[in-house]
Formats: sequence, structure tokens, C-alpha cells
Amino acid sequence: MASETLAAGAAHAPTASEYIVHHLGHWQTSHQTKIIDFSILNLDTIFWSVLIGIIGSLFMFKAARRATSGVPGRFQAAVEIVVEMVEDQSKAIVHGNRQFIAPLALTVFVWVLLMNSMDFLPVDLFATIFSMMGMGEMHFRVVPTADLNGTLGMSIGVFALMLFYNIKIKGIGGFIHELFCAPFGNHPLLWIFNLGLNIIEFVAKTVSLGMRLFGNMYAGELVFLLIALLGSTATWWGFGMHVAAGTIWALFHILIVVLQAFIFMMLTLVYVGQAHEGH
Repeated sequence: MASETLAAGAAHAPTASEYIVHHLGHWQTSHQTKIIDFSILNLDTIFWSVLIGIIGSLFMFKAARRATSGVPGRFQAAVEIVVEMVEDQSKAIVHGNRQFIAPLALTVFVWVLLMNSMDFLPVDLFATIFSMMGMGEMHFRVVPTADLNGTLGMSIGVFALMLFYNIKIKGIGGFIHELFCAPFGNHPLLWIFNLGLNIIEFVAKTVSLGMRLFGNMYAGELVFLLIALLGSTATWWGFGMHVAAGTIWALFHILIVVLQAFIFMMLTLVYVGQAHEGH
């Protein structure tokens, strides 16, 4: 009887491919049938992005309220290290008024870092919770930066800031003049080449900024799923490899999580800083 139960369970168990595909699916407003469909929203990405943004804001607000002029505690010292790091980087890159840019860079770093850190949660955590609540096997992902829609949304926000500071610093006339006259010169025959090159530059910056973060976090999430499959082999070898590989990858992934947040912040500063300078 027990063997029949195990056989029945094995027959209904998903294959490795089905397991990965299921965990890479999103909780969406409707089923997506086309590669690009702007009418569909990934509700899990929106939910976790907003929630983590609120948590990050409360975290920094708490740090600011508890700051003292005396000997700082460990919490205040850790926050001060991050703030000083961001301030030093913004001072070195952006030559101009940094009253908004430095806090922006700090917000970007903390927000992206916390979103990336969601990758350390067990991959089957929410699937188990939903099953216990009787909601079935829902598609649900908790790493917003592993969703291309989320990372491109942030990079488009950086693109909007690039346009804003280009117009603010150079004026609308100066910005248009730079689009048509840089970098090859202001000869009328070169206008179309200058404009085309500048458009390509803006598009490349925006797309690469979002794709870089998405690619690294998506790959990390996929590796965690592959490691989770080792534990499903029901053998001592598979379980041992699952624990060992999971621990090693989690420790290495800490570096990736922090590094990708730092790179996104640095590129945001670089792109906004370039808007302060002319060709």
C-alpha cells in the first residue's frame, strides 16, 4: 500500500523542467500569450517592489531618527558607512548641485540591495504557504530585480532623470544643439549622424542598465532552483550536495547581491553626472 502511494505521488510529481518553469512564472493580471503585452501587470513584482521600497524608507528614517553625535552604535555605524560611501562617490562623479542626486543614489542602492536580497529566501517558501492556505500552486516570484519589467522600469526612471538634468543644466536650446552638433561638429551634413548616435547612446544606456541587473539576478535565481532540485533526489548524495552547493552559492551570491546594487547606483550617478557636462 505504501509503495502504491509513493508510486502515485511520483507519477504526479513535476519534472525538473516543469518545476523550474513553474517557479519562474509570475502572478499576473491575465495569461500572457505574446512576447510583449503592456496590458498585463506582474502583480508580484509590483507588490514586492513597493513593499521593499517602504521597508527601505522606514529603515533609513529610523537610522536618521536614532543618529547621535556621540559614539555611534553598530546600527548607526553601518548606516553611516553606506551614507559616506555614496556621498564620496557622488562627490567624485557629479560636479554640480548634489542636493537631490546624493539622496537619490542612496535610495537606489538601499532599494536595489534589499530587492536583490529577496533571492536568499527558500525557493519553495511561498509555494508551501499558498498550498497550506488552500490556494494551490500559484505562480509567485519574490525577487523584483529578476523580472525584466522591474529592472527596465527603474532604468527608464534613470533615463527620465538624464533628460531632466540635460535640459535643466543646458537649457532646452542647449540640449537640442548638443543632440544635433555633438560629437562630430555642427556642420548641417553631420546633424543626422549626430542625432542618430546620441539616440543610440541614450537607448543603449537605458537598456544595458536594466538588462545587466536583470541578467545577473535571473541567473542567480535559476542556479538556486537547480540546487533545490538536488534535494528532490531523495538520496543522501543529493541531499548532501543540496546543502553544500546551496551554502556555497548563497555565500557567493552575497557578493553578487551587493555588487549589483553598487553597480546600478554607480551607473545612475555616472549617467546623471554626464548630463551635467557637455561634449
